[in-house]
Amino acid sequence: MAIDTDQKSPSDGKVWGIFKLPFRQTGNNTRTTPSSSSSSNLYVQTQPHVEGSNRHGSAISVSSVAKSLLPTRRRLKLDPANKLYFPYEPGKQVRSAVRIKNTSKSYTAFKFQTTAPKSCFMRPPGAILAPGESIIATVFKFVEPPENNEKQMDQKSRVKFKIMSLKVKGPMDYIPELFDEQKDQVAIEQILRVVFLDPERPCPALEKLKCQLDEADAALEARKKPPEDSGPRIIGEGLVIDEWKERRERYLARQQVEGVDSA
Repeated sequence: MAIDTDQKSPSDGKVWGIFKLPFRQTGNNTRTTPSSSSSSNLYVQTQPHVEGSNRHGSAISVSSVAKSLLPTRRRLKLDPANKLYFPYEPGKQVRSAVRIKNTSKSYTAFKFQTTAPKSCFMRPPGAILAPGESIIATVFKFVEPPENNEKQMDQKSRVKFKIMSLKVKGPMDYIPELFDEQKDQVAIEQILRVVFLDPERPCPALEKLKCQLDEADAALEARKKPPEDSGPRIIGEGLVIDEWKERRERYLARQQVEGVDSA
């Protein structure tokens, strides 16, 4: 009898197993209804999709922020790098120059912009450069007379110039609409500020400016000249000379025959 009373029946095990099921929530004595359990299951099923979409959106935002923080790879090299030097001559139109070189491995278009389009203009305002090609751009600016006899050279000019670049597929004609059609691919290369120089005081920057302006003027005159017509090129010059010799020999032979006949 002692052995029978100590052994547990299978039904007792089932009862304890049933009581171990989670019929009640933690901290709440109310039982879970089927509707609440089904709603919780629905939440569990739909939750991964919501989390995945949020994770995807956060990844896009993080990548865009990281891309904006990365330094822009420059396609052009400017000389001077961040300034435009102008001789200070009040009431006159003066010139500056900047050398622009394409240091990338692809064709690159550049474009000028200024905060004072009424008093400044650029020549050329834009162009397309082959890899390694360089050009000297000339910038024209009207210098306004100072007020109250103040020296403008001692003041900072508010006029600024911006040079933008755009990668293009290959050699083509430059049109300003290229930058409007591909705004997402446009990069700001540099913002140049205006610096005035005293033309009566020689300095390295003024001497360099004069050399660049002379080079720009020479390049402009070379572009204006029509291409020289060197005439048709003779291909196979040796054949032409041989044919001339053959004709001359036939002519001399004919002269000899005519001389014999006349005799």
